[in-house]
Amino acid sequence: MMPKIDSSSVLVALENVDIIKERNLILSGVSLSVAKGEWVYVVGKVGGGKTSVVKALIGEIPVHKGVAHVVGFDLCRIKTRQIPLLRRKIGVVFQDFQLLMERSVFDNLAFVLSSTGWRSKKMMTQRILEVLDKVGMRHKSHKMPYQLSGGEQQRVAIARAVLNNPQLILADEPTGNLDEETAVGIMSLFSDLHKNYGLTILMVTHNMSMVQRFPGRLFKCESGKCVEFEMQQEIDFSVDTYV
Repeated sequence: MMPKIDSSSVLVALENVDIIKERNLILSGVSLSVAKGEWVYVVGKVGGGKTSVVKALIGEIPVHKGVAHVVGFDLCRIKTRQIPLLRRKIGVVFQDFQLLMERSVFDNLAFVLSSTGWRSKKMMTQRILEVLDKVGMRHKSHKMPYQLSGGEQQRVAIARAVLNNPQLILADEPTGNLDEETAVGIMSLFSDLHKNYGLTILMVTHNMSMVQRFPGRLFKCESGKCVEFEMQQEIDFSVDTYV
């Protein structure tokens, strides 16, 4: 019998899970947990499977064996029709922003709200301006994405991710396309949201200097495994190892 998972306090509970993509075993025996309010990193070399963890958590690729509960859903038994419901409880921030280039910043966010059932234009406007305030982009709500810098586009992407008050934020290499100074600004924004609003974050990154600067629990994907590391353990933090 599977253990009962308290989804109110543990948002991600993977125990001895295999992650499979196109019939290929990517990671085996994965055990990873994220409690409400935590900041957790998944690191590893390119091709090591860390992005596959994110894709598994949003139901994009299947998991097998063990226990796999995410924001109250059982990934081992989830039905296709339930996946949109799962994703509404998760905000995702991508490395390449994935904004709609033909829509303004405001309209990018309005599109998300209208697609998830919001109907009142007044309430939509209020919520959009509220989250743009949080990420410091209210003054550019009228701009098109191509008129923004990479860091500004990522701020809008973070605003989009938090629009519907998700239980969990998944950030997949959110500073991967940014210079170091801009990356620090984005990580500082995540840190502020985490501390001030209790945001729960699982972040995939190869930028180990940022892990040192903004510490959290750490899992490393390597040789088909994903295991937890204590920060005091010796880890090679050189960028060459992880990019």
